[in-house]
Amino acid sequence: MTSTTAAPAVVPRPKGRLKGKSRKKGKSGWNVLGLLVFVVVGFPVYWMLNTAFKPAKDAINPDPQFFPSPFTLENFRRAFDIADFWGPVGRSLLVSSVVVVIGIIVGMLAALAISRFAFRGRKIVIVGILAVQMVPLVAMIIPVFLLLNELGQYDKITGLIITYLTFILPFTVWTLRGFIVNIPKELEEAAMVDGCTRTGAFVRVVFPLLAPGMVATSVYGFIQAWNEYLYALMLMSQQNQTATVWLGNFTTKHGTEYAPMMAGATMMAVPIVILFLLVQRKMAAGLTAGAVKG
Repeated sequence: MTSTTAAPAVVPRPKGRLKGKSRKKGKSGWNVLGLLVFVVVGFPVYWMLNTAFKPAKDAINPDPQFFPSPFTLENFRRAFDIADFWGPVGRSLLVSSVVVVIGIIVGMLAALAISRFAFRGRKIVIVGILAVQMVPLVAMIIPVFLLLNELGQYDKITGLIITYLTFILPFTVWTLRGFIVNIPKELEEAAMVDGCTRTGAFVRVVFPLLAPGMVATSVYGFIQAWNEYLYALMLMSQQNQTATVWLGNFTTKHGTEYAPMMAGATMMAVPIVILFLLVQRKMAAGLTAGAVKG
């Protein structure tokens, strides 16, 4: 009588465990890619800060130092001494703030009209908004200069504000239109059924849901106006220069003072950083947050 030995049973691996491992590998890959992108994007900012706090002679050293040694604030003192700092910064803050306020009010009304109302020529308006954004800003310098000169707005803050609105408004309208379209019309209709007027429905329902989009659009518009250089250089004299043009004072016939320039650029970045820290929660908020709140 022969005895037979049974073959060991093959236990299959749980599919859930395999999927979990593949998901972890996928997340790790995306995390590494995100880290690389952060390093590439953040390194110029780090190098600006590094150069701002190192001695001026080390800024042009062919052997780069990745940490300022010795640590110095002399570049910031030099940045204040080379030319007036607070005047250009104040003008930039004024221009950027006014452009954002006017742009967000007019842009919101225009975006609401385009997205909520059907009127003759609506498609032409939308195509026109897109076409304006495709025109390079450098191509409009001469026409803008001639127009402002004819209106008596050359070398004036009001003229610079009007100029900035010509390229910030189209972006504001188009961006806010996308936010408004994503807000269901049924919310407005339900509010109107409950007794709200169209204006009341917008103020009580649409406006709170639109707030994150308005904040994000305002921040982008502020950054655009704050960092603009070409029009500020061409349309404003040295007495009325903005902060970006002020940085050009570090380049003279004797060369460029890189360390004080980086110190000036660091000081110029402070208002943007403060603005972002103040509104970062609103920028990250969901568009429909509050739609189901009582």
